[in-house]
Amino acid sequence: MEVIKVSTASRPYDVFVGEGLLERMGELVRTTTGCERCCVVTETTVGPLYADAVEDALSSSGICVAPRVTFAAGEPSKTLDTLGSILEGLADRELTRDDAVVALGGGVTGDMGGLAAALYLRGVEVVQVPTSLLAMVDSSVGGKTAVDLRAGKNLVGAFWQPSLVVADVQTLSTVPTDLFKDSCGEVIKHAVLADPILLEELEQKPLTSEDDPERLSSVVARNVAIKRDVVSADELERGLRQTLNLGHTIGHAIEAASEFSLGHGSCVAAGLCMMAHAAFARGWCSEETAARIERCVAAHGLPVGTDLPTETLMRYATHDKKRHGSNVNVVVPIEVGRCEVRRVSLEEFRDLIEAGR
Repeated sequence: MEVIKVSTASRPYDVFVGEGLLERMGELVRTTTGCERCCVVTETTVGPLYADAVEDALSSSGICVAPRVTFAAGEPSKTLDTLGSILEGLADRELTRDDAVVALGGGVTGDMGGLAAALYLRGVEVVQVPTSLLAMVDSSVGGKTAVDLRAGKNLVGAFWQPSLVVADVQTLSTVPTDLFKDSCGEVIKHAVLADPILLEELEQKPLTSEDDPERLSSVVARNVAIKRDVVSADELERGLRQTLNLGHTIGHAIEAASEFSLGHGSCVAAGLCMMAHAAFARGWCSEETAARIERCVAAHGLPVGTDLPTETLMRYATHDKKRHGSNVNVVVPIEVGRCEVRRVSLEEFRDLIEAGR
């Protein structure tokens, strides 16, 4: 087991990464939060697989477990209506400020459970228990919680740091192959952002769900450490944390334009490659840097671009959180291990999309 310590202005917490950690949930939650009562928030795919084990572990440590709250699996559930039903569920179970929400599942569950915890009684503790690679390496750490609106992805949310993150890599054995592959988009993004050695390893041996638990734990822990360093320095995304949006400005537009039929990691991978090619075209990075990024993405079976029209991408990008008036922030890969945030006009952004093709 590896423990990565995250320190933010609002709350410090530990991220536990390893095998068989669901069995230790009770001791980890009791030691960290001191709560006497928990409610598991999960969805219809993950709940039947792991909720009983988590609740049994909590109960075995003397923690009272309220009846779980379950919602329909998938990105279409990331709505205000679903959020409202979760909040009503917490109220029906009479959770108090001394209790904790346990968000068990992938990125959607982490968002829904985390945002519900942030809003209920103006804030109760949340324990993130990610069961997908994407959630382990990215969304469970850093405190971003949100739901989607018709206008775009993650437009309503709050920063609400967890009290604890428990990433049991054994849960990755039940992740469908396509979903695991999709999640590698965020792993590659982190490597491009801050870990040249990791990118080289991924180039030489693409990550798969069949890798041994030791490699999976190592990769997850390295990704968490990268995000920890950024989040600790800039919790509310005023500066450095914006670099974590590498590939996201175009990627979120692809994702929203596809009506979320394409996975988040795949869209980030496509956006990352397009921005790398655009950066090369502008003379901001070398041809080899752009080529390495595309090679690694392609080696993982992820898309290196999109056929969506530029104007379609522009329409969705202009509703993104990264827009600032008539400008938009983009993250530019200067070289592997170094990226910069640059503010460009909407017309310049349109040109970057074209150059990225």
